[in-house]
Amino acid sequence: MGESCKAPTLPNPSQCPNVQKLPDPFEWSNGSGRVKTLAEWECRRNEIKAEIENYELGKKPAPPTNIKASYSGGTLTVTVNDNGGSLTLTSKISVPSGNGPFPIIIGMNSNTGSLSASQFNGFIQVPFNHDQCAQYSMSGQKNTNSPFYKLYPNLKQAGDYIAWSWGISRLIDGLEQVKNQIHADMEHIGVTGCSYAGKMALFGGAFDERIALTIPQESGGGGINSWRVSDTIGNVEKIDNTNYSWFMQALKNNFGSGKSTRLPYDHHELIAMVAPRAFFTMGNPDYEWLGDKSGYTSAMAALEVWKAMGVEDRFGFNFVGNHMHCSAANSQVSDVNKFIDRFLRGKN
Repeated sequence: MGESCKAPTLPNPSQCPNVQKLPDPFEWSNGSGRVKTLAEWECRRNEIKAEIENYELGKKPAPPTNIKASYSGGTLTVTVNDNGGSLTLTSKISVPSGNGPFPIIIGMNSNTGSLSASQFNGFIQVPFNHDQCAQYSMSGQKNTNSPFYKLYPNLKQAGDYIAWSWGISRLIDGLEQVKNQIHADMEHIGVTGCSYAGKMALFGGAFDERIALTIPQESGGGGINSWRVSDTIGNVEKIDNTNYSWFMQALKNNFGSGKSTRLPYDHHELIAMVAPRAFFTMGNPDYEWLGDKSGYTSAMAALEVWKAMGVEDRFGFNFVGNHMHCSAANSQVSDVNKFIDRFLRGKN
């Protein structure tokens, strides 16, 4: 969406003003005032997207016109031809018996992310195999021979999260083509993942408005957390020490070393890109590295966008400890199930 919105003029990083507090998500990029209507929010959301692409990730390629999908033997195959090349995604999906229509959950690198498959009974479960786009790297050494970068060699300096969010969108394109065959309910799509895959789910949901519910779990720095707030607390993931296969090196060069306050946006606005769609996030304060103080601050700032739209019941969070990283406490399971029931199953 937002195709009719005028792209903002973005300043050179060295010319970005120093803004200590979290930027106002409602303020136009050029400082000309604040968003007043939902229609204007569509254009404001487009500005936030442009800022994140420009300073942090690289530009997500436009939807290709040549996409072919098939479903056979339990496998969804999506072949994309674009930019003089080709890329194929496959996903061993789980389809319930019956005539549906069935809601869809896209799990990052597994059927249902780190959440229990039983929470998504009656769903089409779609694992997104992210290495088919860009190979996951713990070391920060990007594999520029990964399929996405072969297809778009001009994006070799981009962050893997743009490649992965592009891949999630192409899976949805494929599901759209085979929806009658698998009885898919394309109005009820969720994405979920934990830790680095929680960031992946967040970027996927923020960058594709076809996703009805976005569930990032323990996403930490570079996910729901504010880069600014993280700079003020201890041993947490910050611009200086995150993984630079996942993000553009330019993010560190321009906004690292305590310069996060010069970012013209922050990740409360990344979260807010999901609005007015549904969002539920989980934290785990037992793990210092996750920086939940930063995540909580960012989430509370983002919630103001849902409140302004009168849909704060579409925004949820649960930050509790006493469980392992990427497992969920009982209260978190109970809370997220309510969001799954309402926004994916369509229950009242």
